[in-house]
Amino acid sequence: MAYVVDLRSDTVTKPTQAMKHAMVNSALGDDVYREDPTVNALESKLAALLGKQAALFVPSGTMANLIATMVHCNKRGSEAIVGNLSHIYKYEVGGAAHVAGVLLSTVANKPDGTFDLEELERRIRGDNIHEPITSMVAVENTHNVCGGKALPLKFLDDLGVVCKKYSLPLHMDGARLFNASEYLQVPARRVVRDCDSVSVCFSKGLSAPVGSALVGSCHFIEQARRVRKMLGGGMRQAGVLAGAALVALQEVVPQLALDHKRANILARTIEGMFLKSFSVDVENQHTNIVLVTISKDSSLTAEQVLQRLEQVCLAETQGDCKTTNDEGVIVKATEFDPKTIRFTLHREITDEDLWLAIMKITYVFKELHAAEK
Repeated sequence: MAYVVDLRSDTVTKPTQAMKHAMVNSALGDDVYREDPTVNALESKLAALLGKQAALFVPSGTMANLIATMVHCNKRGSEAIVGNLSHIYKYEVGGAAHVAGVLLSTVANKPDGTFDLEELERRIRGDNIHEPITSMVAVENTHNVCGGKALPLKFLDDLGVVCKKYSLPLHMDGARLFNASEYLQVPARRVVRDCDSVSVCFSKGLSAPVGSALVGSCHFIEQARRVRKMLGGGMRQAGVLAGAALVALQEVVPQLALDHKRANILARTIEGMFLKSFSVDVENQHTNIVLVTISKDSSLTAEQVLQRLEQVCLAETQGDCKTTNDEGVIVKATEFDPKTIRFTLHREITDEDLWLAIMKITYVFKELHAAEK
């Protein structure tokens, strides 16, 4: 069997041994009655870590973002302003509109994940009877579609000023917040300082099997708890999941720098091939995500490249791509659009896995580039 290096996402990881131990041995209770000691410990720890008053454990990041939207935009006819490339807008199945009745209005994301604050101010609405009421602004950090970029602190500080000026709640989709904290070399609480609410994912980059959390003020979390119940997010003896999330904070967060280092090695390797068909913006590669752009002049598509990366030919098993059992290497990745491929590094990718992936990617990229020529 070929050796598989799965770089599709940092959600494909399995729980660590310490997580499995915690899941079996954590103290349990009914979380809807607020009696699960492990959930309570997780919520208290995360709130303190982010400098907020309280937290709420929920099944997923999508639910966390939806709850935040429903609490902040609690009047029918409200709108939330988000980036046009944000996860809330692109990848949450229109839940804000379908479930919450909230209009998502978009501002254009820049390549670094930020957006123009002057445009944001022009888009804020509230007094005109014909228009929806702007009730929330949301950002994503790190920004997935923009290549795992950490939002600059200066932008977040200036955005906080704008939101306070108009008394608008600021929500951060912090699915990969701790990656941003690692890149910026500041505590996570500094990154979210001006945010009224933050969602954090434990299964995206942190290796826990399930779970996210919503963090904010005590008043906000009390309202969020009610909405969670409405959405079916009350999980009863949820300590079996919260235990793994606690381990993620203790065990995996300190290791995120290794994911970033390996991602940077991969990005620099692809850049160093000097192939006109494939390019990487190494200078702006921040965290554990590597975006490879296929030249617009190339006839290749991301789908074609991904299919080839998952194939093993005889020449590979006899050359530099072979594994110790001579059966070749398969690399899995994700298509972002017809001309963009995403490789995502995570805890389960070792130095050996990275080396095998680099050999395979180098072989395939050179092969496809030569075929085009």
